[in-house]
Amino acid sequence: MLTLSQQLTNLFSQFTLEFILEAALNTLSLSAIGCSVGLLMGFLIACLRQTRHPLFLPLRAVAIVAVELLRRIPFLVTLFLMFFLFQGFGYSLSFYVIALISVCLIASAYMAEIFRTGFESVSHTQIEAAQTLNFSYRQIVLYVILPQAWKVVIPPAFSFMVSFIKDTALASQLGVVELTFSAKILISRGYSEFLIYGVILLIYFAMSYPLSLVGQRLERRLASPGTAAARVPASMTNPLSPLSPP
Repeated sequence: MLTLSQQLTNLFSQFTLEFILEAALNTLSLSAIGCSVGLLMGFLIACLRQTRHPLFLPLRAVAIVAVELLRRIPFLVTLFLMFFLFQGFGYSLSFYVIALISVCLIASAYMAEIFRTGFESVSHTQIEAAQTLNFSYRQIVLYVILPQAWKVVIPPAFSFMVSFIKDTALASQLGVVELTFSAKILISRGYSEFLIYGVILLIYFAMSYPLSLVGQRLERRLASPGTAAARVPASMTNPLSPLSPP
């Protein structure tokens, strides 16, 4: 075991700092790409589940089954399922790519459920009124549902993103060199567990805390009076305005 002074000297060496920085970037990229894809796919899946067009019925059924399954399978199990699935089909993907695909699937499932809850919080009578005014489905989503649903979507969405940064640590079980995996390697080289995990803790905090602050600020801004009304077209708020869709 190295002395504390030796550990601190080695910890702040160029090689060790670059190694930790690379691991932190892997953690950050897994989280950022996973949450970005999850946000987009979750929104599209929620829109798909809202529509009742017979043409989309098979896709709705697949989306519902996929979301319910992914939300109930542990993240670690999903990682290994993806690994053995690609291995079985003969695709030699890197551990990082397999982990990235897994986090995108998990994030999409959870964000789809968050968006679905937000969409369902909007009164159905408002949707019927927009349909009466010949609004298209896209216009109903953009100008009627989203301005009101954001208040319900933002808090759990940012809460999920913050927790998702921590959940990516499970990718270390697959061999992805992220923060938790780098801690194991450094400890095996003689560093103190308390020192290394303390540094990793601070890095996780530095990545997640600003995101939580942004979520709180957006939540307060959306909760301010008149925010939702400002985003709704005049034809939906002013009965004397033209009734043609925007």
